[in-house]
Amino acid sequence: MMLHNFSQLPIIQGKREVKGIISWYSIGFRKLADNSSNVVRDYMEPHQEIKVDASLFDAIPLIVNHQYVLVRDTQNKISGIVTTSDLSLQFGQLSEPFLFVGEVENHIRGLIDGKFTADELASCRAPSDEEREVERIDELTFGAYQRLLENPEHWHRLALTAMDRRGFIEQLDDVRQIRNRGMHFEPDGLEEEDLRTLRRFVELLRKLQKLNET
Repeated sequence: MMLHNFSQLPIIQGKREVKGIISWYSIGFRKLADNSSNVVRDYMEPHQEIKVDASLFDAIPLIVNHQYVLVRDTQNKISGIVTTSDLSLQFGQLSEPFLFVGEVENHIRGLIDGKFTADELASCRAPSDEEREVERIDELTFGAYQRLLENPEHWHRLALTAMDRRGFIEQLDDVRQIRNRGMHFEPDGLEEEDLRTLRRFVELLRKLQKLNET
């Protein structure tokens, strides 16, 4: 277990019968009881398992409580194990795009904050959204950010004279489309290229923020 950095190991006879599981916790707990045995069965605990077609959300309580869950496939064989590390990685991958989109929006708001009147902000609403009141920047959508900055005079107020306005707005539109796909939970998820686009734009906005702070 130390050699391969395994936190727990299932004890399986054949491919279907699980005898139990041994973990660093079970070893430590038995050692506290002065167990000096060198036999694996003396350190085993009852195992936790779930069907391969079960919802991930059904598995979460088991994984949180036991640090793992074994997965049984449609042939009734143990096909794998899901641990808290796997769970953390999966949720990290799921949450990363939302965190990037949120950071983009915060940076954009920082760039335009205090530079436009309430009427100017309201004028950037979508035609289909004219009934909605808009007085503050946190009431704008991504589409509204684009419409606001498409105006050369508005863009000039940001003091980003070295930045290409059209290129900036195109990247902002890419983020808007990625956000919409992510919010609608497309079955295939976001592509790696989408994540690269978000990372690049976030990095650009971070650099712009540093320039504005100097």
